[in-house]
Amino acid sequence: MGRLEGKVAIITGAGRGIGRAVARLFAAEGAKVAVCSLTPANVERVVAEIVAAGGDALGIVCDVYEEAQIKAAVAKTVERYGTIDIAVNNAVEPAGVRGTALDMTVESLNRSFQTGPIAALHMMQSCYPYMENRDGRIINVTSATGILGVAGFAPYAMSREATRALTRVAAREWGDKRITVNSLCPFALTDAFKETTVGVFVPPSPIPRIGSPEDDIAPVVLFMASKDSQYMTGYSFMADGGLIIDAAR
Repeated sequence: MGRLEGKVAIITGAGRGIGRAVARLFAAEGAKVAVCSLTPANVERVVAEIVAAGGDALGIVCDVYEEAQIKAAVAKTVERYGTIDIAVNNAVEPAGVRGTALDMTVESLNRSFQTGPIAALHMMQSCYPYMENRDGRIINVTSATGILGVAGFAPYAMSREATRALTRVAAREWGDKRITVNSLCPFALTDAFKETTVGVFVPPSPIPRIGSPEDDIAPVVLFMASKDSQYMTGYSFMADGGLIIDAAR
């Protein structure tokens, strides 16, 4: 029996990178997975991969910028599988992450917040009724960008730190409802990472390589979604090779 046998998970940004790796691993561990992404071709590919491996997946094209589409994705998942046990908020808008404190526009900041903490909030609120008193798991994929203060990434750093703040508050408010809420701060080699970090200096990690979504990041998310993490909430899991030592708070 898999570690997520009988569970239902909904994952945004599941069409590639970390989201894809998590969706495939969750399905391999017995979960029924709603694969949500903006790009139809990516959704179809990931669903096909899961089904070919013997898993159960539902593909949903979803733009997390739109609250209505998030609510619709939750409704489709519940219609198909009856409930939701695990929500992974992984979607990000790569085009709006760059900007300095001097030249950042309100428009870029709004876009980062709308697809970051606001989208996470909408997903969390929509899933809450199905998770309450049922050992729900909410996992918000954030970043160490704000902790490091990476120059040139002001909109992204601000939105990701806001998501971590939302995580901590919800963890305190929902702990007695048997829902854990945690953040994941990964350092992984994904398409989005390569596209948005050209020319950016990243300090070396004690483990001298960039993480693999499949081998280094998805297994951490599996732990966060499983029964093994039932007594941990409000924390930032730094799956980063030691890049931000002592920052898991």
